[in-house]
This record gives sequence, C-alpha cells and structure tokens, in this order.
Amino acid sequence: MPFKPVEHPKCPKCSKSVYAAEEMLAAGQKWHKTCFKCGLCHKSLDSTNATEHGGELYCKQCYGRKFGPKGYGFGQGAGTLSMDTGAHLGNTETQMSNKPTDPNYG
Repeated sequence: MPFKPVEHPKCPKCSKSVYAAEEMLAAGQKWHKTCFKCGLCHKSLDSTNATEHGGELYCKQCYGRKFGPKGYGFGQGAGTLSMDTGAHLGNTETQMSNKPTDPNYG
C-alpha cells in the first residue's frame, strides 16, 4: 500500500499549509500566527479582537471604521461617534456612506 501524505489545511492569507503548532482559528478557517493580522492596520490579532468580513480579518476598531455606521446620530451619542474612516491606514472604501440618497436633500 503506497504512503499517502497527510493533507494539512491551507492558510487563507498565504495559501501554505498550516500545522497544529502554528494555527489560529477564525472565520471557520485555520491561519498561521504570522498571517493572523488585521487587513487594514496589520496589527496582530487574537481570538478576542478578531473580526472577519469577506474572508479578510480585521481588528474590531478597523472593522468599525470600514463597515460600521457613519455620520451623526449613530452609537451612544456624539461622545462615541467617530468620523475616522481609516484613510490614514489605506482604507479607500467604506461599506456605508453618510451622504443622503434622496435627491431632494442633495
């Protein structure tokens, strides 16, 4: 009987095999510890601050900047409101816009 090598899962970031000693679990996939970083600010992540969107990992702060609500009136009042979109970190797109969609207001 020929020897069949064990198939290891592939890291979604680098597509290389992930071995048990170096794996991090998120979004139903196994990642290398070195690949387990925020896709926007590149901060190292752990299980307490990692969020996922579209197969990409983000820290909670960058996830909020990229995909959270924008503009006045969201959150717990103006004291918690942030207009920071992460542009200084290379974010050029946001999921939502604070511009009105009604042509009567525009």
